[in-house]
Amino acid sequence: MAQVRRFSTQARRARAAARLMARAGGVADVVDRLVAVHATDPATVYLAVAARLAYRGDAIQAVERELYARPARLTRMLAMRRTMFVVRRAFAPEVYAAAGHRIAVKQRKDLLGYLADGGGWDAAWLDEVEAEVVATLAAHPESSGAQLSRLVPRLREQVVVARGKPYEATQNVASRIIRTMAAEGRIERCTPMGSWTSGAFRWAIAEPLPEVPAEPARAALAKAWLGAYGPGTEADLKWWTGWTLGETRKALGAVGAKAVVLDDGATAYVLPGDAEPTTPAGPPTVRLLPALDPAPMGWRGRGWFLPPEHAALFDGTGNIGPTVWWGGEVIGGWAQRADGSVVWRLLTDRGAAATAEIAAEAAALTTLLAAARVTPRFRTPLERELIA
Repeated sequence: MAQVRRFSTQARRARAAARLMARAGGVADVVDRLVAVHATDPATVYLAVAARLAYRGDAIQAVERELYARPARLTRMLAMRRTMFVVRRAFAPEVYAAAGHRIAVKQRKDLLGYLADGGGWDAAWLDEVEAEVVATLAAHPESSGAQLSRLVPRLREQVVVARGKPYEATQNVASRIIRTMAAEGRIERCTPMGSWTSGAFRWAIAEPLPEVPAEPARAALAKAWLGAYGPGTEADLKWWTGWTLGETRKALGAVGAKAVVLDDGATAYVLPGDAEPTTPAGPPTVRLLPALDPAPMGWRGRGWFLPPEHAALFDGTGNIGPTVWWGGEVIGGWAQRADGSVVWRLLTDRGAAATAEIAAEAAALTTLLAAARVTPRFRTPLERELIA
């Protein structure tokens, strides 16, 4: 029986630095390397890409072009763990079939229950309203939610939720209907209503995604994840995708994933032929990554690059804030103050060379942000302290 290769923590860090932190030539290259970029906080997409483009002066505009030019090479979609991501449009069919379709089915089921309980409306009524939304967007492309509500009166219908409870509330049905149509890939978010940090978007009819069978799609997504984040455990991939354990194991088997042993004795997986540890090329690199960046969100188990005592980098529900990386490990956090300056605090000392490079990286990020002010959607204790 062949001996299972050991993959040390240092080797994992070196690989993470080489594959997830490396400078890239363009926006689409960055997204390819990361597989998918978290987009719950719109600023994350721009800053995650910019950090890998050396904060070049046109980084923000380059992301906008890839997202909103027609034809666009990137698209937003609800996918893994019911989280919003930006992915390559060419890879979107696999991502939807592997992780988005199930979420869309549940969204529609929940929406029908919401409409029936709150207003007595059924699936036939919803079909009519959605047909009106599509027709309206055909006539008025890139309409905001408010504009759609004016043009499609039934979107202004209201339901009462939590009736009889202290937190009873009245809601318009518009946002739930629009979100469900987006989750199904029938409509899509296009240009924001405000600046690149805005979370309010206009809407357009989406190009239909080619249908892909679920199992091959899960295999394709597992292969992409292993290529970027491997070695990773079953628990890591299961958490990242939101799959069942059975689906996770089947996808790993479909790509021929090879087992390696980590320093803590756990079994992790890499792609076939990818078990050779990465040798660091040159000194460790510094990166200032935004809140919810794909790198720290790539694994469920993060102790090998982010010590548990750095809890101040997380909010109360486990969302990670802005992080400072030295090589393949998190050594601190950063924030942007009201005057525009980027400030940081080290939680692990890596010497004068690291500190000097962090200062240079923070200066470059300050220049890129210019007049823009970025406040993470999910605030962490360290980020709040730094701006105080």
